[in-house]
Amino acid sequence: MELDPAYFKQVAARAEELEQTMSVPGAAADPRTFKELVREHQRLRDLLQAAADFGRLRQMLAGNAELLADGAADPELMEIARTEKTELEARQAAAERRLLALMLPPDPEDSRDTIMEIRAGTGGEEAALFAGDLFRMYSKFADARGWKTQIIDVATSDLGGYKEIVFSVEGTDVYKTLRYESGGHRVQRVPETEAQGRIHTSAATVAVLPEVEEISEVEIKPEDLRVDLFCASGPGGQKVNKTESAIRLTHLPTGLVVACQDERSQNRNREKAMKVLAARLLDLKRQQDSAKLASERKSQIGSGDRSERIRTYNFPQNRLTDHRINLTLYSLDQILEGQLDEVIGALQARDIELRLAAQTGSAR
Repeated sequence: MELDPAYFKQVAARAEELEQTMSVPGAAADPRTFKELVREHQRLRDLLQAAADFGRLRQMLAGNAELLADGAADPELMEIARTEKTELEARQAAAERRLLALMLPPDPEDSRDTIMEIRAGTGGEEAALFAGDLFRMYSKFADARGWKTQIIDVATSDLGGYKEIVFSVEGTDVYKTLRYESGGHRVQRVPETEAQGRIHTSAATVAVLPEVEEISEVEIKPEDLRVDLFCASGPGGQKVNKTESAIRLTHLPTGLVVACQDERSQNRNREKAMKVLAARLLDLKRQQDSAKLASERKSQIGSGDRSERIRTYNFPQNRLTDHRINLTLYSLDQILEGQLDEVIGALQARDIELRLAAQTGSAR
């Protein structure tokens, strides 16, 4: 690809303009606006760095080609040049993909924190145990990235699994990374409750919702809410269990129900429940908008359709298969310990490929 110097000159000018704006006294008075400025500045700096890396590799390949074209060059140097050529070509291809990805219009939701919901599906207790495995996997992945997780609501099963668990994940580019996890997850293994060693198939669904940064982003009228108070049944000691600190919100127009009992304070539980409700309403609107643009939705991997079976976890074969991109890995034990980078990296690469194809009008 050819780099347009005029375009990158404009990018550099905008980055410098943002630096000056952020350095003005009182620039951080509005935290939300300042945060957006920081995000845009970082994206532009990353874009300029990616362009510089690509240009440098292209120059190195040109020098390598000149050496290989020199018939009088030392044979040993020629051999080194041939070896370097393969490596440089691979590095340049990766640099080009990164540059193209950064040149795509940013999704404003990418940098948001998320609310994740995992629900046991078909399979009874085994499905609940699998939901627990998924929560542990995502928690370990978040810990490795320095993200913060916090449980909002949970319903446990008799054997210690989760019928449902709702939790938040906060950090850098959380939604951008986890958005591909929405959908149906299927497990194939011998359950702990199976005496004859037969393999069972169970399922759980995962929803990844971009967190609403301000409740005002979504209109929630007081008259549209029914608020129920009840005694929390989870951990927290006697005080939690004896006072009506837990809260359940029902959004009457949509029928959405959100509960929170994780905090001792009723106000804190209400605040958390409102966050989840706002995120669900935002997600509902996004799903409705996406349904109107069916062709666009087909070109996106992270569409968030929970009715789609996206992945199979096969324990006997130590195999994970992502059905959207036909990816199969025989390292399920490591993936369940939170090592999701290879899976998510492949999904991101394919998503970028599809978006680039759609943008250039050459979608296959």
